[in-house]
Amino acid sequence: MDPTAIDPSVIESVTLGGSITAADLSIWSLFLRADLVVKLTMLILVVASFWCWAIIFEKYLRMRRLVEEASQFEDAFWSGGSLEDLYERIGGRPNDPMESLFAAAMREWRNSIARGMQVNETSQVSLQQRVEWVMGTALGREMERLEKHMFILASVGSTAPFVGLFGTVWGIMNSFQAIALSKNTSLAVVAPGIAEALFATALGLVAAIPAVVAYNKFSNDLGRYAERLQGFIGDFNAILSRQLQEKG
Repeated sequence: MDPTAIDPSVIESVTLGGSITAADLSIWSLFLRADLVVKLTMLILVVASFWCWAIIFEKYLRMRRLVEEASQFEDAFWSGGSLEDLYERIGGRPNDPMESLFAAAMREWRNSIARGMQVNETSQVSLQQRVEWVMGTALGREMERLEKHMFILASVGSTAPFVGLFGTVWGIMNSFQAIALSKNTSLAVVAPGIAEALFATALGLVAAIPAVVAYNKFSNDLGRYAERLQGFIGDFNAILSRQLQEKG
């Protein structure tokens, strides 16, 4: 790096000597005195942090709502009422993934009956396989929607510390070159430049830690929810098998 290309604000910050005050080490002051590259790094990390928090709040509220809606649907499903009535009530606009699985299975079931399928041992197996396949496809589609933006949490959690470290390394290199030009190595001169550089690492950790924690939590929550949907698929197939045997 060419010393003549150093940001003048960096040289100014390291030549203040004993006139440095506590206000000079405030967060805003550290940002303003930082090199352009370090500033861009800080801005990227701040934007990434806000983006992650937006995703965290959205996922938290959505998962809580999904669990409540799944419990309500299961109560209706196991209430002993007619599945046909339940399907009519849900209609073509299911509100949550579990209702979507149920609606997909009932459509396949109704279509098979509408085609005048004769109930025998072979057709029972064929219908069950089709219903299971339709519900499995719907499950994959719904889980793909629920996992949307999870990769952002994973990416920020894994890369933000390194982005902050890049800003720190760049800032320290810039600061040392400015110190060399000022020919003053006192702690009062070194401290501001080092603080500006380390601030980038701090921002990287601020962005990464919540992203990692949230990713692990939501991955666990989505895994449990997927198991709940898989259990519902098994329960529905058991009910279908029993009703087909009764008709057969």
